[in-house]
This record gives sequence, structure tokens and C-alpha cells, in this order.
Amino acid sequence: MLFRRKLYLIVFVISVLGLFVVQYQYLKIGLNLAKVQFNKNMVAVSSHIKNDLRTENELTFLIGKSITKDGSYFSLSLDSVQDASSHFLNDFLRDRLAAVGITSDFTYQLISRDSTYYLHSPKRFKKEDNIVVFPLELEGYLPKLIGESLFLELHFTDMNAFFLYQLNGLTIPSLIFMLAIILVVVWVLKSFYWQRKVITTTNEFINNLTHELKTPVFSIGLATKLLEQEDVATQKPVIKLIRAQVDRLKNHIDKVLDLASLEGGKHVFTLTTLDFYPNLKNICKEFEAITHLEDVHFEYDLKGEHYRIKAEASHLENAINNVLDNAKKYSDNSKILLNTTVRNKKLLICITDNGTGIAQKEQRLIFQKYYRVVDGNLHKVKGYGLGLSYVKNVVKNHRGKISLDSELGKGTSVVIELPLVSHG
Repeated sequence: MLFRRKLYLIVFVISVLGLFVVQYQYLKIGLNLAKVQFNKNMVAVSSHIKNDLRTENELTFLIGKSITKDGSYFSLSLDSVQDASSHFLNDFLRDRLAAVGITSDFTYQLISRDSTYYLHSPKRFKKEDNIVVFPLELEGYLPKLIGESLFLELHFTDMNAFFLYQLNGLTIPSLIFMLAIILVVVWVLKSFYWQRKVITTTNEFINNLTHELKTPVFSIGLATKLLEQEDVATQKPVIKLIRAQVDRLKNHIDKVLDLASLEGGKHVFTLTTLDFYPNLKNICKEFEAITHLEDVHFEYDLKGEHYRIKAEASHLENAINNVLDNAKKYSDNSKILLNTTVRNKKLLICITDNGTGIAQKEQRLIFQKYYRVVDGNLHKVKGYGLGLSYVKNVVKNHRGKISLDSELGKGTSVVIELPLVSHG
């Protein structure tokens, strides 16, 4: 169990790390695609900006006066003209960039080929910022005005943050889904280990309780043996009944202990080759004696003389007794039939009753631990829903099969199928 727990934890951690690695790779691909798209958009917008600044218009006229330091046309000071030019050009560039989806912060400057500075944006980045520069060589009106090459440099900073922002539609949902997966898996594992702990605690309680019950059962059995020595004829039937019920109680206690051992993964079966015919006949005779005292009609028909199988006799006997006991408990004026057939190298033990039957929807649940068929909201027969779960486990460990066929109001038929061992 500890190994499996560690294995689950390792698989979970590797899976989560794998998801993060895959997400990181997708993020890198997304960033590269975003950069490619950004460069493509910059090429497109550069062409539009150069075309808009090629001819003389209101904006280029104002910029021309500013870079030539000619304030004669305006009533404002030259500093005001340059400030107005800076803001108008900044707004123009922002509109053009936004038109192609570029909303990142930017600055600009107009410079000549020999780095003579002419104009800059109202906002400027710090020198330590990681700046990406896109230079545009202007043509037409403005270069001719100053008589030399003129460049418009667009500066961008913190581009990775901008690209990540562009990918928010992909990254944020992915992170949310990954977090949801982690939370669900953690909750499932926590619930699983909590339930496992509850089951372990419950089994320990049942084991302790059943071990405590063994002492009074042993004492009652011993007292019964002492009473048998008195050999009073009138007491014999009563003593026989007490003895049979004590044996049944002991078998039930052993059954609960064995079921807990089975669920705990302990090996409690040692299969040996034997002839099960005498065992089965003895089961039928003992059950016939009990049913005679309880006014129950029981018949059995054992075909053949030898049933050579590999079995743990005590467990298999307990399982068959349990099915017979259920047939008796869940019917009024019971008529129970046990018959056997040998077919295709298999022993088929069929136990049929005329009881209340089981609804179709409940037949697939009847072999689950603690499950009991209910009538309305009341259990007609007291119990804990352990019997048929134990029977299924026993048959399974004998490499056999158990099936059930039932109809409400008409009774139930249970078939236990066990492989026969050929003589060798």
C-alpha cells in the first residue's frame, strides 16, 4: 500500500510537471508567433506612416517649422511650436499603431544620419530600459526641407509583457484549467486516502469485535457439550439446535474475519485437490435437519458420485451455507431446492427458492459489501450485507463464477460454477 501511494504521488507530480513543461513550450511558440506578427504589423504600419509624412500637410508643415526652428509663421514661441509638434506627431503615431493592433508604450525621435537630434516624443524611456528600436527613413517633404536624410525612430520597451498580454486569451485559461486539474486530483487523492483510512479503521474495529465474540461462543459450545453428556432424551432436540446455532454463529464470525482478510490483501486460501461430494452431501443433510425444525421444505439432488475440485473446504462450505441461509430467511413457507450438475468440466451448484425475489435494478448490486435489498424503507431481515460479498470473494478465489436470476414474487436462483479437476 505504501509503495502504491508513493507510485501515485510520483505519477501525479510527473504529470503536473509535464503539463507545465508543455504549457511553457506552447508559451514560447506563442511568443515567437506574437513577435513575428508584431514585426509584420510594424512593416505594414511603417509604410503608412512614411506615406502620410511624405507630402506637405498640416502635420508635416508644423513638424517642418519645428525642426528648422522657424517660428515666424506662428504667434507662439519656438518652444511652444516644438512642444505642439511633439504632441501632434505622438498622437498621429499612436493612432497609426493602434490601427494594426499595437498598443504597447512607445517613444520616438527624429534624427539625421549623423545623429543630429531634431525632435522627440513627450515621453522618453530610461536608458536602462530594454529598448527595441524600429527606424524609418522618411522621404519627400521633410528630408528636402532640411536637405539631408531624416529618420523617425520608434522605441518600444517591455515587449515580452506586451506579447504575454496579447496571449492572455490562451495563457490565462490554460493556467486556470491546470490549477483546476491539480485541485481536483489533490481532492480525489485526499478523499481516496481518507476513505482508505476509514475502511482500515472499520476493519480493525470489526476484527477486534469478532475476536471478542469468539470467547462467549466458545463458552456456549463448551456448555452445550457438557449438557450433551447428561443424555436426557427430552433435551436432545434443544441441545442439538443450540449446537447447530452456535456453529452457525462461529461460522459467521469466521466469515467476517476472513472477509476483512480478503479485503486487506492477505492470502487466506490454500486450495487442495479433494472430492467435494461428501462435503456437499453433509451440508445438505445438516441444512435438512435445521429446516425440519423450522418448518421449511428443503430438497436436494446431487447428480454423480464424485466432485473433484481444488478448494479450501471450510470457506466453500461457508459460502454454500450462506446462500442456503439467505434462501431460508427471505421467504415465507420456504421451498428450497439444491441440485448439482456436471457440464463442460465444471460443477454447477444451483440453489433455488420461492422467496420474495429481487428487483432487476438491484441484482447487479446484491454482491457488493454492505448492500442490502430494502422493502420500502425497512429491512425485513436483520443483517449487515456481508454474506453475499463474502460468497462472491470465496467463489472468485476458487476460480469460479456466481450468477443470480430472480423475479419479484417468484423467487431466486443462485448458481455457483466451479472448475473440475481431471484425474491424473
